[in-house]
Amino acid sequence: MDYASRLDEVALIRQIAEGDQVSLSMLYDRYSRVIYTIAHRILKSSEESEEIVLDVFTQVWKIAKNYNPQKARVDTWLFMLTRSRALDRLRNHARFDKVVNASEDALMMHWQTDSPENDAIIQERSIYIKSCLDNLPAEQRLALELAYFSGLSHSQIAAEIGISLGTVKTRIRLGLKKLREMIGDEWFSS
Repeated sequence: MDYASRLDEVALIRQIAEGDQVSLSMLYDRYSRVIYTIAHRILKSSEESEEIVLDVFTQVWKIAKNYNPQKARVDTWLFMLTRSRALDRLRNHARFDKVVNASEDALMMHWQTDSPENDAIIQERSIYIKSCLDNLPAEQRLALELAYFSGLSHSQIAAEIGISLGTVKTRIRLGLKKLREMIGDEWFSS
């Protein structure tokens, strides 16, 4: 890229900092494919890479005033934002997987002993959970059922019901939050 093009990009960033949506659109047109490619190399997911592209340009819109052309070229700055967002997402996935695995392990250890009392408690809690699920919005209930009862991954759920991966994750997160509020501490007390 020549010197004039780099100056042009710095001007775009300054205009974005002033709230110019056309400049943001021009920058998006110029870099969205490259940012998608970088994100996809890290995440290996089309849906998540698309979300990273949107995240990066949302971040650019918010922090354009902080861009310093003395520290990095515009393309380098965008690539650093992309890499940072993608790696954050990878770390969040790893944390979520650890929490789920730890929860499942703890539950299995807690209920390892076979006894009529445990069977009765499990049956009672199962009925209660199902009634709580029935009180969730239909889209959240469906996402949770596909994830936890059918064993589908988030990507598989997105493909199954024809929505974006981010929407699936949001529905599951909100559904779990509402379930936790409905169930309360009594679930975790015995």
